[in-house]
Amino acid sequence: MNVRQFLVLPKLPQRILKLHDLAHNLWYSWNWDLVKLFIRLDPEMWEECYQNPVEMLSRLPQEVLQRASDDDGFVASLDRVHAKYQDYLSRKKWFFYKYGNHTDSTIAYSSLEYGLDTGLPVYSGGLGVLSGDTLKSASDLGLPMVAIGLLYRYGYFRQSLSSDGWQQERYQENDWYHMPVSLVKDENDRPIRVTVNLDDTPVQVQIWKAQVGIIPLYLLDTNIPENSTKCREITSVLYGGDKDTRIRQEIVLGVAGIKMLEALGHKADIFHMNEGHSWFLVLERIRSLMKSENLSFDEARQYVWSTTVFTTHTPVPAGNERFDPVLVKRYFQNFIEELEISWEEFIALGRVMPEDESETFCMTVAALKTAAFANGVSQLHGEVSRNMWHNIWPNLPREEVPIKAITNGVHPSSWVSHDMDELFESYFGPRYKERPGAKEVWERVKKIPDAELWRIHNRRRERLIFFARKRLKNQLERQGSSQSDINRAEHLLDPQVLTIGFARRFSTYKRGQLLFSDPERLDRIVNDPERPIQLVIAGKAHPLDTPGKEIIKQIIEFTREERFRDRIIFLEDYDINVGRYLVQGVDVWLNNPRRPQEASGTSGMKAALNGALNLSILDGWWVEGYNDQTGFKIGNGEDYENIEEQDKREAESLYKVLEREVIPTFYNRNDVSLPSKWIKKMKASILMAGQDFSAQRMLMDYTNEFYIPAIQSANDLRNDDFKLAKDVTAWLSRMKSSWHELTIEDVRIPDIGATVYVGQTFPITVMVCLGQIQPDDIKVELISGRLDSQEQILDYKPVVAVLNGQPEDGVYAFSGEVTSHESGRFGITARIIPQNEHLPHAFTPRLISWW
Repeated sequence: MNVRQFLVLPKLPQRILKLHDLAHNLWYSWNWDLVKLFIRLDPEMWEECYQNPVEMLSRLPQEVLQRASDDDGFVASLDRVHAKYQDYLSRKKWFFYKYGNHTDSTIAYSSLEYGLDTGLPVYSGGLGVLSGDTLKSASDLGLPMVAIGLLYRYGYFRQSLSSDGWQQERYQENDWYHMPVSLVKDENDRPIRVTVNLDDTPVQVQIWKAQVGIIPLYLLDTNIPENSTKCREITSVLYGGDKDTRIRQEIVLGVAGIKMLEALGHKADIFHMNEGHSWFLVLERIRSLMKSENLSFDEARQYVWSTTVFTTHTPVPAGNERFDPVLVKRYFQNFIEELEISWEEFIALGRVMPEDESETFCMTVAALKTAAFANGVSQLHGEVSRNMWHNIWPNLPREEVPIKAITNGVHPSSWVSHDMDELFESYFGPRYKERPGAKEVWERVKKIPDAELWRIHNRRRERLIFFARKRLKNQLERQGSSQSDINRAEHLLDPQVLTIGFARRFSTYKRGQLLFSDPERLDRIVNDPERPIQLVIAGKAHPLDTPGKEIIKQIIEFTREERFRDRIIFLEDYDINVGRYLVQGVDVWLNNPRRPQEASGTSGMKAALNGALNLSILDGWWVEGYNDQTGFKIGNGEDYENIEEQDKREAESLYKVLEREVIPTFYNRNDVSLPSKWIKKMKASILMAGQDFSAQRMLMDYTNEFYIPAIQSANDLRNDDFKLAKDVTAWLSRMKSSWHELTIEDVRIPDIGATVYVGQTFPITVMVCLGQIQPDDIKVELISGRLDSQEQILDYKPVVAVLNGQPEDGVYAFSGEVTSHESGRFGITARIIPQNEHLPHAFTPRLISWW
């Protein structure tokens, strides 16, 4: 059957035509004045459309649109918002003023998911929301960024709960023609497509564009008639299917992503891979450079390494993508031939131990080996990552493994409630919006009167309660509950009671059931007649995570016990909208993972920005955010060998902190009925989150530490037909072939006896045989410091030893000084590492020699 296709657009009257542009830029998702205009058109339809303005405009009756056009007040408000939008798009921002000489550069950002707003469901959870906040903040800061992702036919699953509390998944097909995306077409109005070969089958990929402020996000889609059914399903479900489906998705993301940028004329200078899912883009970049610039594999790889940023997000082994080598070879055999390397060389990229044939291909390992700039997402996670992956650099101390830490942040305008936002703007001034990364602005939170801050917070708690009641009532109706239970839902929870929020993915390590470890004690806490508490819980388990589903079921069973029914509720189908209500309305944000398995966690940052106090294990970001003024801690950051013992001790700590600190502080009121100590903590929490945990601060860190050095590397290496890239590659080749000839013959230390004194300085000479290597190619470093029980030097800062005169019998002398800075056992050693000013860092696996 032939079908002639047409795209039918809503017919907006001329006076409100600006709504069309505003609806097609995700800028609306963090601009309350614009959202109010859509709500004003039809508040019920706004919610029915999952806060998607494109769908809403398509469904509104023509008479509603005409009535808005005839409303001078509405048109005046629309004109003001549109002027603000135009100013935002055209205004010079932070990047221009800080790095104006690099505004012609392009940063490409790649992620498997993006959590931008409820109405664009291409995300599952924290990783996607982090990606979304990154793009919004990049727009606020004026970064020259483009983003790459996938367009999922069904996205992530919608959650519903059966009558016995078991999670059920349903997949809702997305209608992209009614969402804030548009199909990318050429000048002849034909969709632009690229092709990738998967298992000797050409797969066509079309491109959709979502505009996020000034940042274009390109979403790749294989669901087109020219592809086979199997190929159309590649971009069907986020995190669904088997390993074969996953590798096909990631090939499309990586390989087709690079081809797409080329087809659209985006010449990206550097690439940022958000998790290892994107790693195949490295291969396509290398292949493309080999072909277009006539480079060897090593030369192209060196350039790509110097211009690639990689962020790892998980310390949980299962979170690091691995593929069976047989599956990898199936899809990359022909690709490897184009790269002109052997299968052994290729598979070694994804193995910690290249010779271990039992080791699978790990995308995280491959990314770490091919990205000069790598980081974890909190200071603790950086340390954990260096410990996890130190065997990639076997001769390097763990603390020097080249994985830095850039702590995650959140986009304040997306997560701060509009009530709190108006309060902040009135006391912080215009720079609050104009300079979102300015730390000094947040100091003004101290000037907000306690009564005013508390009134706004109470209002948000009330809105959360009303939202939760309405949502739970709908939940019960769908489950076929009794009318009495449905009626009771209208009165659950109390707007005046201390409210705790717990919402996240239900993995076992996040311990969603920890608070229920002692039901009798929880009963006494929750139902205290003078100082009760209540809990609002939400979250999904992965469809294949049966233990996670069991935890949800157990919690549902507790919520149905008579003693808990009025005080503890579980809201199904956790998404960005539910998340906003929770972080904006709770008093306490609870987080109790098994340390150190929470890489960062960003929901607590969002809650803190709204004045909620975190009650958390000292894991992820909370290690940096906590002090006794900003919130509460569970335990003292201990590490346990025994999981059962850890759960038992930390459950006890959780109960004690609630009973002795959280509840008394909340309910202790002064003579004007204000919890003054609690409000003081609220202000400290807002100040801490605003100054240190915004995504603007995060992106400034990425720009200063990674993006600009990588852009400079790109500019230097590709000049003169990539001459410098070729020279550096040849230099590295010489280093690798001759490094075995290099030895430290002796480290000459003055005869100072077995005892020295604090502050004593003495000269050291290192005698080095270099073989074929030249002195300018290496750096000799003196390592000294306090010794641990295993004779390992702790907390050292290398001191560079300088060449001292001409060699004698082929042995060079390098001299320097060390100082004993503290008492105790003191050790001295020396090492040699490569030195080249054109390398972002010198820590190349297996190129390091110790005395």
